[in-house]
Amino acid sequence: MDKPLETIIVDSILDAIADQRLRAGTKLGEQALSDLFACNRAQVRRSLAALTAYQVVDHLPNRGAYVATPTPDDARDIFQARRAIETVICRNVVRLATQGDIAALREHLRQEQAAKGSDNRPVAVRLSRGFHVMLGRIGRNPVLARYLEELTMRSSLIIGLYAKGHATLCAEDEHARIVDAIESRDEAEAQRLLDEHLRHIEAGISFDDDKPQTGALSAMLRGIRD
Repeated sequence: MDKPLETIIVDSILDAIADQRLRAGTKLGEQALSDLFACNRAQVRRSLAALTAYQVVDHLPNRGAYVATPTPDDARDIFQARRAIETVICRNVVRLATQGDIAALREHLRQEQAAKGSDNRPVAVRLSRGFHVMLGRIGRNPVLARYLEELTMRSSLIIGLYAKGHATLCAEDEHARIVDAIESRDEAEAQRLLDEHLRHIEAGISFDDDKPQTGALSAMLRGIRD
């Protein structure tokens, strides 16, 4: 089944942020997005409302929507929350994952490696986030899964804006080692590897460098639907 258009717009904007095409403070004009996605402005408004709810877009009265500007404190808080929530999710996954779930995770790993091998960073970042969202679903706690989805969206914004080059793309075997531990039902090891993985991502973020000024939205959105 095809995704709803609003979901496509949300995912596309997140991908553009992760690929460092959309940066903090970029105005997300309704008309520009309507033209890009061949849709009406009401659909764009619903998409921007969803992104605002996830705190990756700020909506300023009488000024419109802008890509949010997270602070270093925001980044620390988000990754601390992720470590706390994903530790519990990981425990649930180890205890509840079926062989079908393991097979789905292995297939996802294959797709991640293919994206890295083709040097397709936007797809690799999207799949990296998708791995964690999959764990949330497999953990079978919809409340935690919903919180994790929000946190991974906000993480995508921070990674896209402040990553040191490709530093926050996962090391070759980080996700694979987590899946190995899950399949072995080694709860302590899976949790340790996941914590180490999240700390590695956080270590690849730097707020020290000057960020490029924002430019024309149309230029930054070029290729957003590829």
